[in-house]
Amino acid sequence: MIFDDVGSYPLPVGVRRKWVEEALSRNLDDERLRSVVEDAFRQKVRAGVELPNYPQFQNMISQFLDPIMDSSRWEAPMLIKEGEAKIPEIELLEGVARECEERGEKLKLRICVTGPIELYYYKFGASLYMDVLLNIAESLNRFVKWSVERAESLNMEVKAVSLDEPSLGINPRIREEGIVDALEAASKFARLRKIDVQIHLHSPLLYKHVLDVEGISVIGVESAADPSSLNLIDKRDLERYDKFLRVGIARTDILNMAAEYNERHDTNVFKDPDGIAKVINLYNSPEEVKARLEKAYSVFNDRIKYVGPDCGLGTFPSQEAAFLLLKNTADGVRQFRAELKD
Repeated sequence: MIFDDVGSYPLPVGVRRKWVEEALSRNLDDERLRSVVEDAFRQKVRAGVELPNYPQFQNMISQFLDPIMDSSRWEAPMLIKEGEAKIPEIELLEGVARECEERGEKLKLRICVTGPIELYYYKFGASLYMDVLLNIAESLNRFVKWSVERAESLNMEVKAVSLDEPSLGINPRIREEGIVDALEAASKFARLRKIDVQIHLHSPLLYKHVLDVEGISVIGVESAADPSSLNLIDKRDLERYDKFLRVGIARTDILNMAAEYNERHDTNVFKDPDGIAKVINLYNSPEEVKARLEKAYSVFNDRIKYVGPDCGLGTFPSQEAAFLLLKNTADGVRQFRAELKD
């Protein structure tokens, strides 16, 4: 199994998201921007993440929906031209890739794109127009294609692609019609390149629909905060359809954890300089992480292919807090592997 992360990460002190989003859209030669992206990526690697996602500092909806909705970039309505479907953060990792090359290594990378179902229902609501949905899905496929090919040109290798579908199984407006076709279209290029395609779900209620999507090989389950989520997955389904799991083994709902800690200890962690670290070390100690992984492994065994935090860390109050969470997760995974060998 591989330890990866979902993508988002806190910005350093003094840097605002609006500035990053504007800089990414207008000037990739900005050395401050490059430093922000590279430093966050290096932090993930130092913490022990084995397959780090590019640091996602942009809004997960607007990052993809804004260019898709820009008619000046269209090949057809909501179908973005191939040369316009870019994830600029990948360009900014060129320096890190060179460092890996100097060590005789190749930078291995995970990329995430917001899924077609999420984008469609955010923009158009419950009225389903299949031609629009499929054009959005093909646009996302082009983002993946550009990212994989651009990474290769910079001596990086994309090892996994994630389609992020947080509302699937939660939003009652989402119809089941069209889900399989849209996910198949969005994952087409990665499947042809034999790259693992994960689907990141906040609820596995509709996971059986994903079983029919040939392009998706890994189903992500946020199971650290809600271990009962794994009860909804039948290992026999995974074996029958040759699917694997990405299991969440570290909680990322930082505000809920802080509230639970405050209630338990009758305190306010936000008034304590070390408060957030105490929260992380209580709810996501290496021992807690290992215990979650042990429980999941006892049920699903080798059907678990990826493990990591439940979700992105963009809501964490600092990069130091996010780093601690990732380091504790890496330590827990190492402890689990060591005991598995004994």
